[in-house]
Amino acid sequence: MLSFKPFFPYAIAIVLLNVGFQQLSAAMLQTTSELEFELPGVVAKSVRVASAPKLKKSKATIVVFVGTECPLAKLYASRLDDIESMFNGQVRVVGVSSNQQDSLDDLKRFKKNHNVNFPIGKDFQNKVADRYGATRTPEVVLLDNDLKVKYRGRIDDQYSPGISREEPNQQFLVDAIELLLRSKPVVVPKTDVVGCLIGRIKVASLQSEVTYTNQVSRILQKHCIECHRSGEIGPFSLTDYEEVVGWADMMVEVIAQQRMPPWHANPNHGEFKNSRLMTSKEKELLEEWAASGAPYGDQNELPEPKMFTTGWSLPKKPDQIVEMRKRPFQVAATGTIEYQYFVVDPGFVEDKWVAAAQVLPGNPSVVHHSIVFVRPPDGGRFRGIGWLSAYVPGQRPIKLESNQARLVPAGSKLVFQQHYTPNGKLQTDITKIGLVFADELDVDEEVMTLAGLDQEFEIPPNTANHVVRAKVRGLPKNGKLLTVTPHMHLRGKSFRAYGDSADNHRILCDVPNYDFNWQHSYEFVQPIDLSTLNSIHFDVAFDNSRNNPVNPNANERVTWGDQTDEEMAVAFFDVALPRKEIDPKRVDLTLKPSSGGSDSSDKVIRPKSEKVAAFVDKYFEKFDRNSDGAIERAELPISTRSFSFSQFDLNGNQELSRNELIQVTNRRMK
Repeated sequence: MLSFKPFFPYAIAIVLLNVGFQQLSAAMLQTTSELEFELPGVVAKSVRVASAPKLKKSKATIVVFVGTECPLAKLYASRLDDIESMFNGQVRVVGVSSNQQDSLDDLKRFKKNHNVNFPIGKDFQNKVADRYGATRTPEVVLLDNDLKVKYRGRIDDQYSPGISREEPNQQFLVDAIELLLRSKPVVVPKTDVVGCLIGRIKVASLQSEVTYTNQVSRILQKHCIECHRSGEIGPFSLTDYEEVVGWADMMVEVIAQQRMPPWHANPNHGEFKNSRLMTSKEKELLEEWAASGAPYGDQNELPEPKMFTTGWSLPKKPDQIVEMRKRPFQVAATGTIEYQYFVVDPGFVEDKWVAAAQVLPGNPSVVHHSIVFVRPPDGGRFRGIGWLSAYVPGQRPIKLESNQARLVPAGSKLVFQQHYTPNGKLQTDITKIGLVFADELDVDEEVMTLAGLDQEFEIPPNTANHVVRAKVRGLPKNGKLLTVTPHMHLRGKSFRAYGDSADNHRILCDVPNYDFNWQHSYEFVQPIDLSTLNSIHFDVAFDNSRNNPVNPNANERVTWGDQTDEEMAVAFFDVALPRKEIDPKRVDLTLKPSSGGSDSSDKVIRPKSEKVAAFVDKYFEKFDRNSDGAIERAELPISTRSFSFSQFDLNGNQELSRNELIQVTNRRMK
């Protein structure tokens, strides 16, 4: 056995005793040992590890509390090995799992999957966690050579629930180690811990009327296991009691904080088919269950396991499947991955009417969301912005009526927009879309997506509530509004869409706490009759202050851009229009061009204000890369090409002139 005990003043004594284990699987390493360590009077049996290394004398010990399924623990696992190496043997890392849901085999897999070199002990009775007052994973405790606590808290500030920075701004643990090794007082001895609550051993109350088998399992089936099951994006499974009991307190916390289930629409405005709201009664039952020690109950009361469709959930087998590309995309183990765009030619030689479409991620554990757009052929006119379908964990594709379909013109390409979230291990993905085609004769209503946006905003530095207003231009007079989808980036704070008529001004959709991590489409239970509205506009608010924990830089003046450290003020609106009332020339409905659709190239269009002139100058300076006085479609970011290019290209020649940009901007800027 390997024992860590206070033995000499500058180190921890090490005693090695290899112990053989029988009936090891062929996949395991041959040489194994059982690790046991002692931390101030507490002994905890630990995980079997391969060839436990002899530990050198060290001046400091880092005790890190890990959880094998905690997303933050996974992201930080290799970071601790790096910190140990950074100090050339002066610092030793010891891992502890106090989660009741972590088995020895779980710890072994965790070490292998995340290339962890430091030993990890299993704290079966939570004694180590209790001794140090640890509450979350990955909480760290820094001990000096006398095993006295010198620092406790976070490793750094790069990752928090829902937050991922490119690099940490503050290195709490490293700073504390450097001061300790220099025999200096640790300036910040404690920081607030973030991460998953440790799943301590619970004592179940026999008097509780709320049990797992009766109420809790049914609530989880209804709201949680769509994502929290094997192979899905939920970081841990909630299908078995042995797992659920260890996450009881964590579930109550994230539900109380409205982080789960992920849903951000205000229930006081609008009813939505895909709502994920949990009732107050359901929340109370979960709270009571956790407070009563998470009792199991009568096994005979368990509901039948909920069955989920694997693969396609379309009305029938797809008529065509299109992959984002043939070669898998590699998703890094850690860090922030910018949106990825993949353009693919589906080979449409004739117009296609799409009755149903489903985006299927190749690796749901890292595909946070995916949106597929249609890019019409150069020179072709097209309705809307080309939204085709999307994948968001836990939400099924929007189901169209039998007489509805989306038009994809011949020669179009498909653009996959991919948002990946690292999970601590190198992953790969090939996302694909399945398409079900309709006979054109059966389509009475064409479904398209319109966009409202403002690209001319500027968010001042250190501003907590900067509001931008935008309008859906060229709103059809007839038809139905089916969905609303807001889109901002990291500074996005809130969203509210309004429908205006002669005698009414009503809120269609309200998102008071926008979250960039969840790209929801809000699908109305009862589609809104567009003939009752004169216009649709929306307000988006941005938080560019230091109080916004995901703000890349509060000191920057922020404008429109593709990257997540830039911003967008855009919303998408799915509408269904009667085909008999649609102009057969397919004029773009997102913006009605001036007379004849001309950019008035035969005369000079003058800016109405200095603001317009400055914007146009800046736009050409940024995107007219060959300085030929025109901006070709290919010179623009892919989001601009997809969302708004046709709104500025008034003559349809696939390039923007100064006259066109000035003409459109004159109308938009007050």
